[in-house]
Amino acid sequence: MKKYITFGELMLRLSPPRGEVFLQTPGFVATFGGAEANVAVALANFGEETALVTVLPDNALGDAAIRELRGFAVDVSKIKRGGDRIGVYYAEAGVAMRPSKVIYDRAGSAITTVGEGDFDWREILAGASWFHTTGITPAISSGAAAATLAAVRTAGAMGVKVSLDLNYRRKLWKWGKTPGEVMPEIVKHVDVLIANEEDCQKCLGIDVDVDVCAGSLDTKIYEKLAAEVMRRFPNITHLAVSLRESISADWNNWSLIMATRNGFHQSKKYEIRCIVDRIGGGDSFASGLIWGLNHTESPAEALEFAAAASALKHTIYGDYNRIGVADVKNLAAGDASGRVQR
Repeated sequence: MKKYITFGELMLRLSPPRGEVFLQTPGFVATFGGAEANVAVALANFGEETALVTVLPDNALGDAAIRELRGFAVDVSKIKRGGDRIGVYYAEAGVAMRPSKVIYDRAGSAITTVGEGDFDWREILAGASWFHTTGITPAISSGAAAATLAAVRTAGAMGVKVSLDLNYRRKLWKWGKTPGEVMPEIVKHVDVLIANEEDCQKCLGIDVDVDVCAGSLDTKIYEKLAAEVMRRFPNITHLAVSLRESISADWNNWSLIMATRNGFHQSKKYEIRCIVDRIGGGDSFASGLIWGLNHTESPAEALEFAAAASALKHTIYGDYNRIGVADVKNLAAGDASGRVQR
């Protein structure tokens, strides 16, 4: 069985009850999540062997996070314990014309204390076939950025495939360098890149004129974007982009496109109404694409699997996608009726 390793911060997520604004009632629903953990959990739910590399404090919250990962069959043996606190983020779900909001409280969290040499990547990646991380991890601190670069360099030297979701987060880049100064060097070691137009502009300096609130998106623009990214980074074999058309906070159109060295592919479009939780939708896209590229016959099939997986995530509360392969394949094959299965 192939083994998939992910690297990034696992956080505590605090959200008001569905439909409420922050502290409308004096309580939060507590769950765990984080981009790379979300990918590890989703792949584990697809039946794959996965492991998360991160740092968690040696306290009750760190223990609870590890217990939850174990419950999903994610390997936690590579998690370091240290630091004083777990990162926290507050997520308020938008409704109709009221947008969703996220507040980060992760400064000084356990993973920010890591440095370039704190992980033995050769040992961690031994026997692995795939390594995944995101642009969120280098945004956390200079040490996390150095550790990410060391990880992708080592993976490439060992013949381990590398995927990266650029995931630009403006609120996180506060440690002294801009993403444009950090991310291009990391992307030089990436095989499969996931990005949208803002990611490419802010992280790679590659611009494209697109209005994500226009109600429809011109895919020809994204073909040009993909061509330019792959020209500048010849190591990239696949570049995938999510096309989210935001009609409102709980009504989106969702589809994916992917460029390879041999062609350009576009998935079917899903009209997702009554969204339960869109957080983690991109991570479900990433995990679905990783699974598809390793288990389907063509890039087009891999993309359809990823599109279906991420569309289904919008129906599930919390960061984690709790869907199995069979449900994803059913939707990809066209069964979107939602009829009761008996």
